[in-house]
Amino acid sequence: MSELSELSYALDTFYFLICGILVMWMAAGFSMLEAGLVRSKNTAEILTKNIALFAIACTMYLLLGYYLMYSSSAGGFLPSFGFLLGGENTVDAVTAGGDDAPYYSMRSDFFFQVVFVATAMSIVSGAVAERMKLWAFLAFAVVMTGVIYPVSGYWTWGGGWLAEVGYSDYAGSGIVHLAGAAAALAGVLVLGPRKGKYGKDGSVHAIPGANLPLATLGTFILWMGWFGFNGGSELKLSDVGSANNVAQVLVNTNAAAAGGVIFALVLAKLWFRKADLTMALNGALAGLVAITADPLSPSALGATLIGGIGGAIVVVSIVMLDKLKIDDPVGAISVHGVVGIWGVLAVPLTNGDAAFGAQIIGIIGIFAWVFAASLVVWLILKAIMGVRVSEEEEYEGVDLAECGLEAYPEFSVAKIHGGGGSRPSAGGYAASTSAGQPRTE
Repeated sequence: MSELSELSYALDTFYFLICGILVMWMAAGFSMLEAGLVRSKNTAEILTKNIALFAIACTMYLLLGYYLMYSSSAGGFLPSFGFLLGGENTVDAVTAGGDDAPYYSMRSDFFFQVVFVATAMSIVSGAVAERMKLWAFLAFAVVMTGVIYPVSGYWTWGGGWLAEVGYSDYAGSGIVHLAGAAAALAGVLVLGPRKGKYGKDGSVHAIPGANLPLATLGTFILWMGWFGFNGGSELKLSDVGSANNVAQVLVNTNAAAAGGVIFALVLAKLWFRKADLTMALNGALAGLVAITADPLSPSALGATLIGGIGGAIVVVSIVMLDKLKIDDPVGAISVHGVVGIWGVLAVPLTNGDAAFGAQIIGIIGIFAWVFAASLVVWLILKAIMGVRVSEEEEYEGVDLAECGLEAYPEFSVAKIHGGGGSRPSAGGYAASTSAGQPRTE
């Protein structure tokens, strides 16, 4: 191996690892965002879920998931389980460069992939917040990160049937974000809405988050982490073409997030007569999700428009899901699912190698598999151990019921007001509170 090749190998491996670290930092972003958008009496439990799901995802992907995604022959529908019978450990297969080695360490590839599966699982956490049993959620995380996500991941990035039909998804608007949202939707349907969220007359009662500064910090952390999410998906940095591609990807990622904020904020102002912060936060995330399917092909202005449309879509989706009585406290299904679909469909608009037919097949295939498999797992967990806390525990807060402690013991809303006030899920649109919407106590 030449000295130049060794340098390229080291640089690409290092770049992969740094991008993986940035994506890992997104776990902190999800934690802060969700902690800010739930009521104070549920904060410790949501933080426990986020750190535990990350640990479970890393372990299950090491034991099972990575091999399901990348140890099978190309073009198939079902991944191979042959590695369970013994054979080479693909995580450890290549640890140093050689004439027949890839251009980066295989271990760095595993590290980059494992933080992606944790991201998919983090999407589920916020959607089922404030009423799900902690251990039921963690049990689902085992199956989601070990089997459900890796199977559809194999179909695409592992060279399975979706890759064969030409489905294009650069960094995972469908593969990661739609998959996480599909699992979340199945869980929300099994759980049902939080008590007091919807009136018998169809009204939507506002349930405000406890800490909007924390939610804003979480959004900025996710925005930052997304540069690793999309930038690392170029997979290479050590030549001129790849370096230019990485620069374009980062510029477009940032532009799309900015477009998402602007479009969401303007639409919220026009619709609700208020500049709703939570809609702006979700607009940023929607812009990021929208551009993730192809952050390389569009111009910077095109990326801004793609992200902006995503920001507008998420505002409409959050309102519509509330009308359907699908209770998602942080707007995860709208941000990652509905906008994830838009991101996948937007790829052929700027990428001549992508086709709408293949993109639609990918959306249907990923959603159908993840939703159906997740629904089965949620129903099994419901039958075996139950998935929802009791009405009394929900009223008092799951912090005490599940964790035996409170995040803010000196300012316990649960003790003072018996449950705290409420404002719409991922925002719930400022007009509802300004118009004298009833508050849930």
